[in-house]
Amino acid sequence: MALSQALTKLIDKFYVSPVSKFCSRDFFRYGVCGATNMVLDALWYFVIYHFVIKARYIDLVFVTISPHISSLVIVFPITFFTGFLLNRFVAFHATEQASGKQLKRYALSVVGSIIINYVCMKLFVEHFNIWPTPSKLLTTIVTVAYSYVAAKYFTFRKPKSNATKQE
Repeated sequence: MALSQALTKLIDKFYVSPVSKFCSRDFFRYGVCGATNMVLDALWYFVIYHFVIKARYIDLVFVTISPHISSLVIVFPITFFTGFLLNRFVAFHATEQASGKQLKRYALSVVGSIIINYVCMKLFVEHFNIWPTPSKLLTTIVTVAYSYVAAKYFTFRKPKSNATKQE
């Protein structure tokens, strides 16, 4: 896939000192892919909210969905798949697992991230009495650490070599 190789080369051009002293190349690629997906998420949300939903409530007869939630529901699958593709082909490109299996694992890790976000915010704000914004920052740190470990060792883990299997 030529696009993924070009993106990887572009990202690697920025993997220089002092960044290279503090994190691995995989973690750096993962961070860039995550930040890119976050920016895409914000841009898609803005476009969907203002130009598709047009800040209107959506009446589904049995429930009315607010414009910010309906925009979130529309944007989530888009950034879910862009995040998966960036991770599969750029951040963790040296994997040979079937994409369907990885997609299922990625979905599980995303569910885990959502649960961690919820639990951490409840704990930090309601039990530790930390203000919401610092709580969100702490939660983001915990979630990023979890999602990186889940991606590297679960979703996109590299298969063991034949030498390792025989031992």
